[in-house]
Amino acid sequence: MTAAPGTQAHTSPRSATPTAGTSPVDAPPHAYDAVLFASFGGPEGPEDVMPFLRNVTRGRGIPDERLEEVSHHYLALGGRSPINEQNRHLIAALEAELASRGIDLPVYWGNRNWEPYTARTVAQMHADGHERVLGLVTSAYSSYSSCRQYREDFGKALAENDLFGRLSIDKVRVYMNMPGFLDPVTDGVAAALSELAAEGHAPERTRILFSTHSIPLTMADASGPEETREEGSGGWYVAQHLAACRYVIEQLAARADRADATASPWELVYQSRSGAPHIPWLEPDINDVIERLASDGGTDAVVVVPIGFVTDHVEVVWDLDNEAKESAEEHHLGFRRVATAGGDPRFVAGLVDLIEERLGVRDSREVVTDFPACADICGVNCCRTARGPIVPTTSAVDSPADIATAVGPEASEQYLAAP
Repeated sequence: MTAAPGTQAHTSPRSATPTAGTSPVDAPPHAYDAVLFASFGGPEGPEDVMPFLRNVTRGRGIPDERLEEVSHHYLALGGRSPINEQNRHLIAALEAELASRGIDLPVYWGNRNWEPYTARTVAQMHADGHERVLGLVTSAYSSYSSCRQYREDFGKALAENDLFGRLSIDKVRVYMNMPGFLDPVTDGVAAALSELAAEGHAPERTRILFSTHSIPLTMADASGPEETREEGSGGWYVAQHLAACRYVIEQLAARADRADATASPWELVYQSRSGAPHIPWLEPDINDVIERLASDGGTDAVVVVPIGFVTDHVEVVWDLDNEAKESAEEHHLGFRRVATAGGDPRFVAGLVDLIEERLGVRDSREVVTDFPACADICGVNCCRTARGPIVPTTSAVDSPADIATAVGPEASEQYLAAP
């Protein structure tokens, strides 16, 4: 997956490109009665850090000694994850945008790894009388951890609360290709290039590093529908990121004041690896790339673009604003880090556009990359990894046999009967 020096880092694998009929189905419009805003979660204070990290790594056999190392990242930020406050602001902005469009849908918040937990939120939604819920997640791409696991979270929440057949949760489509997500990023890259140019860094000697979370190669290859998989391709996860990067570069080149943008080479890099050393993950690591660029001698500055992230949470702040920045400074390279889209009104408007799609308010889907819109309903094996038993999901075409294996015959009848 590593690019030769001085080249664009990847080309989209043909096998990972969606084709007609690849994804099973687009959902018909429904009269949803609530929105479930689902996120990763994060500690609210120093005493929460280790319990939170144990939640994140549960079942992976990671010793507390390793978690103690990671805990220092959070403690350096006051023991709080920025994601919580960012989510509160994002939810408030969503509520305001929904109200401005005359859409009467309450927004509930549920997390995977910390309060408010998804299962408790789902129980509250049912207690409040809701029956058909639309899930909106803080992840824009296709993979197990960024899409399917959220659908499993919804399925587990329904199972834990015995709500199959009484409450349904659908998930909005993957949204890495909506303009509200990518246009704010484009603006940020343009501003960063201008600032570096003003400091004397020539565009052709400034490298744009689009960064996203590394994941195991097996998870990457399994991202997307089963029939698109090819070992070593990186799956839809890599293909979608490359499409997003290409869009940003094309938009920069189209601007009259950024006609020299194509002079700045770019590549897709990875960060935040957390797995065992013997398990291969997506590469190259951003810090290795910065070191390589410095040793090659053709780069004076880097623009770091966290294109794989929705908000500036701890992995963006620590891994980029601290570690990547230190790597650049150590090698005497100019450095700029672009903000994520999460706080931009265009992003909020785009999320409400996704809700309107599922309500049937919008006649078309606005997609700006060469990677087309994903379907609303995933296949049963979409983004499914080999690890662990089958887990009930929502917004998926699940077979009776799979659901019976996951939750038992009686629960499977309720699950499949859900509206």
